[in-house]
Amino acid sequence: MTDTALAIAQAVRSGQRSASDVIDEALSAIGSREDELHAYNLVLADEARAAAANVDAQVAAGEDPGPLAGVPIALKDNMCTRGIATTCSSKILEGWLPPYNATVVDRLAAAGAIAVGKTNLDEFAMGSSTENSAFGPTKNPHDITKVPGGSSGGSAATVGAGAVPLSLGSDTGGSIRQPASLCGVVGVKPTYGLVSRYGLIAFASSLDQIGPFATTVADAAVALEVIGGHDPADSTSIPSPIADLQSALGKGVEGLRIGIISELSGDASLGSVEGIAPDVSARAAAAAQALEAAGATVEHTSIPSAVHGLPAYYLIAPAEASSNLARYDGVRYGMRVDGANALAMNAATRTAGFGEEVKRRIMLGTYALTSGYYDAYYGQAQRVRTLMINEFNDRYQKFDLLLSPTSPTTAFDIDAKTADPMTMYVNDVCTIPSNLTGQPAMSVPFGVGDDGLPIGVQILAPMLGESTMFQAAAVLEEAAR
Repeated sequence: MTDTALAIAQAVRSGQRSASDVIDEALSAIGSREDELHAYNLVLADEARAAAANVDAQVAAGEDPGPLAGVPIALKDNMCTRGIATTCSSKILEGWLPPYNATVVDRLAAAGAIAVGKTNLDEFAMGSSTENSAFGPTKNPHDITKVPGGSSGGSAATVGAGAVPLSLGSDTGGSIRQPASLCGVVGVKPTYGLVSRYGLIAFASSLDQIGPFATTVADAAVALEVIGGHDPADSTSIPSPIADLQSALGKGVEGLRIGIISELSGDASLGSVEGIAPDVSARAAAAAQALEAAGATVEHTSIPSAVHGLPAYYLIAPAEASSNLARYDGVRYGMRVDGANALAMNAATRTAGFGEEVKRRIMLGTYALTSGYYDAYYGQAQRVRTLMINEFNDRYQKFDLLLSPTSPTTAFDIDAKTADPMTMYVNDVCTIPSNLTGQPAMSVPFGVGDDGLPIGVQILAPMLGESTMFQAAAVLEEAAR
């Protein structure tokens, strides 16, 4: 499927194309590569065709189905869909059918979008490669020997493969932006609270945020407009409407001040963290030059606390996960393994139901919250988080936007990093800061690495700075053509 979401919606709304034909084309594209990619846990062919027929009926009746009329969209399988299996790619949710939809699912349907499937992910969104799924790994659409990134690897891969123009993921430490970079698509992590988390199965509640993958910046803008805005069902939802992002796309960057984060630049002489590949660093530098050529003022800036984001995150996120995942006890829903008593049943269910990475993070988080270690670990990590918020806010007094690579490397080999969790965790070094601060960031494709695989550049913005962020993203997208 080569058409953009906006082009599809315009054609369907005008009657030039039927939503049914669009969906048949998308399902065919999904099926043509699903055996090799494994991007989906569940393809919703019958449901999608029924929804498409409804859209076509609305058009025939002279009604407007909405800004995403007939657009096929894939949903990460940690977003609740009423009566449709939602697994988080975990055995422990086997057989669970949610009794309600996530807010974003309802908002997409109200805008005319059509869900075509639930995509694979690292179990409970814990991972950077989509290799931790209980249902097997997803492959990178550009090279099936490589990972697609994670945890939203299925959502990134299906857009990167051209099967659908839009998908949704969730981003707790980079789980939209990092796979977007590795799969060569646009990925947006909005301001915390801009998009409702109601119906998103929680990993780390103070960090999780839903956002879109798209083939173009304009498609990402309209998708975010549709799913964003206040939701009274989410107590952390920002009580204001979302900005008009599409109107920002043609404004350019003339006069904007953009800072390159020295600690994430890949340049050791600037105090950068280790591990950012030279070809990735070079593409980020080229993006900075493109923005400068378009009229922005660009210079390096130091944010010392950025280097502490990784250890702080891997204490805060597991601590919240250990609390959130305590609900999976074999009593109320999902898998149950019988035991001699309730305690034995709980232990047996969790032993059989959770994968190794989830168990690792639950144990790490539980340890960090233990009374004897709480202040030394979890408390200290929260102090680092506050320091990061203060430092980033200080830089945004001088700069409108910040810039860095999205992922330290291009897509790596399947199984290359599974044996050593620390080598996997460092894939999030550039993306984690925005989750800890709650500020928006997005990855925009900007060329390829020495291996010919995609590289994304990350644009970071202050709270509710999405409009300015999309201005710069549109300029980078044009420069990358």
